Amino acid sequence: MNLELSPSVKYWLQFFHPLMMWALLLVSIYAAYLGLQVQRTRNAQGEQKKELIKGRYNVRHPQIGSILLALMVAGSIGGMAVTYINNGKLFVGPHLLVGLSMTSMIAFSAALSPYMQKGANWARVTHILLNFTLLGLFTWQAITGVQILQKIISNA
Repeated sequence: MNLELSPSVKYWLQFFHPLMMWALLLVSIYAAYLGLQVQRTRNAQGEQKKELIKGRYNVRHPQIGSILLALMVAGSIGGMAVTYINNGKLFVGPHLLVGLSMTSMIAFSAALSPYMQKGANWARVTHILLNFTLLGLFTWQAITGVQILQKIISNA
Protein backbone atom coordinates (compact mmCIF):
# COMPACT_ATOMS: atom_id res chain seq x y z
CA MET A 1 0.00 0.00 0.00
CA ASN A 2 1.38 3.36 -1.00
CA LEU A 3 0.09 6.33 1.00
CA GLU A 4 0.32 9.52 -1.04
CA LEU A 5 -0.11 12.79 0.78
CA SER A 6 0.41 16.27 -0.56
CA PRO A 7 3.81 17.79 0.20
CA SER A 8 2.09 20.44 2.32
CA VAL A 9 0.32 17.83 4.49
CA LYS A 10 3.54 15.84 4.84
CA TYR A 11 5.43 18.96 5.91
CA TRP A 12 2.90 20.07 8.55
CA LEU A 13 2.45 16.53 9.91
CA GLN A 14 6.06 16.70 11.10
CA PHE A 15 5.09 19.27 13.73
CA PHE A 16 2.35 17.20 15.40
CA HIS A 17 4.75 14.86 17.23
CA PRO A 18 6.99 17.58 18.73
CA LEU A 19 4.04 19.75 19.79
CA MET A 20 2.34 16.78 21.41
CA MET A 21 5.51 15.68 23.17
CA TRP A 22 6.26 19.15 24.52
CA ALA A 23 2.73 19.21 25.94
CA LEU A 24 3.30 15.75 27.43
CA LEU A 25 6.56 16.92 29.01
CA LEU A 26 4.57 19.59 30.84
CA VAL A 27 1.94 17.01 31.82
CA SER A 28 4.79 14.77 33.07
CA ILE A 29 6.03 17.54 35.34
CA TYR A 30 2.48 17.95 36.67
CA ALA A 31 2.20 14.17 37.22
CA ALA A 32 5.49 14.26 39.16
CA TYR A 33 4.09 17.06 41.32
CA LEU A 34 0.95 15.03 42.00
CA GLY A 35 3.05 11.97 42.85
CA LEU A 36 5.12 13.97 45.31
CA GLN A 37 1.89 15.20 46.88
CA VAL A 38 0.68 11.59 47.22
CA GLN A 39 3.93 10.82 49.06
CA ARG A 40 3.52 13.89 51.29
CA THR A 41 -0.05 12.85 52.09
CA ARG A 42 1.09 9.32 52.94
CA ASN A 43 3.72 10.64 55.37
CA ALA A 44 1.68 13.49 56.89
CA GLN A 45 -0.16 13.38 60.18
CA GLY A 46 -2.97 15.23 61.90
CA GLU A 47 -4.35 18.43 60.41
CA GLN A 48 -1.74 18.51 57.64
CA LYS A 49 -2.88 15.05 56.47
CA LYS A 50 -6.54 16.11 56.53
CA GLU A 51 -5.69 19.16 54.43
CA LEU A 52 -3.63 17.15 51.90
CA ILE A 53 -6.36 14.49 51.55
CA LYS A 54 -8.68 17.24 50.27
CA GLY A 55 -6.37 17.59 47.23
CA ARG A 56 -7.33 14.06 46.10
CA TYR A 57 -3.77 13.53 44.86
CA ASN A 58 -4.15 9.76 45.24
CA VAL A 59 -6.92 9.91 42.61
CA ARG A 60 -5.53 12.60 40.32
CA HIS A 61 -2.00 11.14 40.04
CA PRO A 62 -3.04 7.77 38.55
CA GLN A 63 -5.63 9.46 36.32
CA ILE A 64 -3.03 11.81 34.83
CA GLY A 65 -0.56 8.90 34.65
CA SER A 66 -3.03 6.84 32.60
CA ILE A 67 -3.59 9.69 30.16
CA LEU A 68 0.16 10.23 29.96
CA LEU A 69 0.78 6.54 29.22
CA ALA A 70 -1.80 6.44 26.43
CA LEU A 71 -0.68 9.68 24.78
CA MET A 72 3.03 8.92 25.07
CA VAL A 73 2.60 5.56 23.35
CA ALA A 74 0.40 7.13 20.66
CA GLY A 75 2.82 10.06 20.25
CA SER A 76 5.83 7.75 19.92
CA ILE A 77 4.13 5.63 17.29
CA GLY A 78 2.85 8.75 15.54
CA GLY A 79 6.33 10.27 15.40
CA MET A 80 7.73 7.11 13.83
CA ALA A 81 4.83 6.91 11.39
CA VAL A 82 5.28 10.50 10.20
CA THR A 83 9.03 9.99 9.82
CA TYR A 84 8.40 6.87 7.75
CA ILE A 85 5.70 8.54 5.64
CA ASN A 86 7.99 11.48 4.86
CA ASN A 87 11.27 9.60 4.37
CA GLY A 88 10.42 5.98 3.59
CA LYS A 89 12.56 4.93 6.56
CA LEU A 90 13.24 5.58 10.23
CA PHE A 91 16.45 7.26 11.31
CA VAL A 92 17.97 4.97 13.89
CA GLY A 93 19.81 7.21 16.29
CA PRO A 94 19.75 8.41 19.88
CA HIS A 95 16.40 10.25 19.61
CA LEU A 96 14.57 7.18 18.30
CA LEU A 97 16.27 4.72 20.66
CA VAL A 98 15.74 6.87 23.76
CA GLY A 99 12.12 7.45 22.71
CA LEU A 100 11.50 3.73 22.39
CA SER A 101 13.17 3.16 25.77
CA MET A 102 10.96 5.82 27.33
CA THR A 103 7.85 4.19 25.89
CA SER A 104 8.88 0.91 27.52
CA MET A 105 9.72 2.63 30.80
CA ILE A 106 6.33 4.33 31.13
CA ALA A 107 4.60 1.01 30.44
CA PHE A 108 6.67 -0.72 33.14
CA SER A 109 6.02 2.15 35.54
CA ALA A 110 2.26 1.95 35.01
CA ALA A 111 2.35 -1.84 35.37
CA LEU A 112 3.59 -1.39 38.94
CA SER A 113 0.32 0.29 40.00
CA PRO A 114 -1.45 -2.87 41.25
CA TYR A 115 1.56 -3.71 43.42
CA MET A 116 1.71 -0.19 44.84
CA GLN A 117 -2.01 -0.35 45.65
CA LYS A 118 -1.28 -3.44 47.73
CA GLY A 119 1.44 -1.56 49.62
CA ALA A 120 4.56 -3.04 48.00
CA ASN A 121 7.29 -0.54 48.79
CA TRP A 122 9.69 -2.06 46.20
CA ALA A 123 7.11 -1.23 43.51
CA ARG A 124 6.72 2.34 44.77
CA VAL A 125 10.49 2.92 44.83
CA THR A 126 10.87 1.38 41.35
CA HIS A 127 7.96 3.48 40.05
CA ILE A 128 9.55 6.68 41.37
CA LEU A 129 13.00 5.81 39.99
CA LEU A 130 11.59 4.94 36.58
CA ASN A 131 9.53 8.11 36.42
CA PHE A 132 12.31 10.48 37.44
CA THR A 133 14.63 8.79 34.95
CA LEU A 134 11.84 9.16 32.39
CA LEU A 135 11.48 12.87 33.19
CA GLY A 136 15.23 13.40 32.68
CA LEU A 137 15.19 11.53 29.39
CA PHE A 138 12.06 13.41 28.33
CA THR A 139 13.86 16.72 28.87
CA TRP A 140 16.81 15.48 26.79
CA GLN A 141 14.38 14.30 24.08
CA ALA A 142 12.78 17.74 23.98
CA ILE A 143 16.17 19.33 23.32
CA THR A 144 17.20 16.83 20.62
CA GLY A 145 13.72 17.09 19.11
CA VAL A 146 14.17 20.85 18.68
CA GLN A 147 17.48 20.16 16.92
CA ILE A 148 15.69 17.75 14.56
CA LEU A 149 12.97 20.35 13.93
CA GLN A 150 15.61 22.95 13.09
CA LYS A 151 17.02 20.58 10.43
CA ILE A 152 13.54 19.99 9.02
CA ILE A 153 12.80 23.72 8.85
CA SER A 154 16.19 24.58 7.30
CA ASN A 155 15.71 21.88 4.61
CA ALA A 156 12.24 23.13 3.66
